[in-house]
Amino acid sequence: MTAHDTQPTVLLTGASGYVGGRLAQAMESRGVRLCCLARNVEFVAHRVGKVARVYAGDVLDRASVLEAMRGVDVAYYLVHSMGQGAGFAEQDRLGAANFASAAAEAGVKRIVYLGGLGEATRLSAHLASRQEVGRILRESSVPTLEFRASIILGSGSLSFEMIRSLVQKLPVMVTPRWVRNLAQPIAIEDVVDYLVAALDVELPVSRIYEIGGPDRASYLDLMHELARQQGLRRLFVRVPVLTPYLSGLWLGLVAPMQARIGRKLIDSIRHETVVNDTSALTDFAVRPRGYVEAIRRALANEDQQFAQTRWSDATSSVAQRPHWGGVRFGGRLVDCRKMMVPASPEQAFEPITRIGGRTGWYYGQGLWRIRGWIDRLCGGVGMRRGRRDPEHLIPGDAVDFWRVEQVEPGLLRLRAEMRVPGRAWLQFEVTPCPGGSMVCQTAIFDPAGMAGLAYWYALWPLHHFVFAGMLRGIAAATKNANA
Repeated sequence: MTAHDTQPTVLLTGASGYVGGRLAQAMESRGVRLCCLARNVEFVAHRVGKVARVYAGDVLDRASVLEAMRGVDVAYYLVHSMGQGAGFAEQDRLGAANFASAAAEAGVKRIVYLGGLGEATRLSAHLASRQEVGRILRESSVPTLEFRASIILGSGSLSFEMIRSLVQKLPVMVTPRWVRNLAQPIAIEDVVDYLVAALDVELPVSRIYEIGGPDRASYLDLMHELARQQGLRRLFVRVPVLTPYLSGLWLGLVAPMQARIGRKLIDSIRHETVVNDTSALTDFAVRPRGYVEAIRRALANEDQQFAQTRWSDATSSVAQRPHWGGVRFGGRLVDCRKMMVPASPEQAFEPITRIGGRTGWYYGQGLWRIRGWIDRLCGGVGMRRGRRDPEHLIPGDAVDFWRVEQVEPGLLRLRAEMRVPGRAWLQFEVTPCPGGSMVCQTAIFDPAGMAGLAYWYALWPLHHFVFAGMLRGIAAATKNANA
């Protein structure tokens, strides 16, 4: 019998979400037999490994849930309707009831659910609904393990992205009373560790575990710490009244979230969300890290995940055309362009490997030189470094005022070393397509505060002009070389 044969069969809902996506990877690395239930099979299938089975379905459709639960040992319920409008509580109630009854009929041995911390008598409508879901699952005949967490800190999490956007964009912030309410933040890695450990813990009857890091902290504390770690000086001005509605509108303007989600998030933190029952520390081996370390890891992981990201995949998934100023992903601004060339990927990539130095940038060379002069006047490196080799690149090479961050067949990523109010990258990716190759050119900018945003939008018309010409120049160089 192999180790894989001894692992339970797990059904995961919410695999396309923030926590669910992380949990799916952890489950697969452990070797469990993983199944996922998703409304959009294609969207989830490319996020999980090849061994995972993805079922088309919805928790609001009991028959589809029952079909996915056949042969399942442990079922994870990571679904909630925070992004929904009116009627979300009824949808949560129906989804939980369908899931619980289907699990009982299918003979599932355990349900695991992630809900929210908070005292029952002092809950927002959103948190009340999440705790009601837990109650519905626990009242089923299937033993249910419900985790309750407060703020989850990690790169890409809703709370972290809100804090990051506010700190980076606003040198002066008005702070209503709710930003000082205490919570008990927990790192996403620790949440996933608890969820994985739920496979093995003894559970004769349903149980609630409150989980959190060792520190009690407010959103204001988190913003102070994030500003400190990023070397930003920020002024926080207290205001006596700012309603959740107005706060939600304000967040919708400055943070990467809808105003409706912002209001629900604020509603959820108007009261303290702290751990009162510490039995999770007794029954599990997980030892959560503090919020200082959680923020540090979130910032580091953000860069690591970014370095592994194919931005062409991200932008191609956007249904709408990029709006003026580029597409925003979290705190970054992305301008992605594509062009097909009638050549093999190897032939199409050759002009890209020669970019910069004596070859130049394939368009607007005079503008590039002016940018280099401006950079030198500001104390930067300018365009004087050129290239080490006119034909070949290796990681770490200087290319004018760029640095090669990654190069492999079909992919080149350059990191800017000119003086800019933020961080910038320029990426080229070549992939095969019918009739030749697709050349994808992506400019990425991570703005530092309002100065960074002003820089991006002020130069956007010029960047639009230059980047479009550069892509045409690369395509023309490929055609000429193969004529």
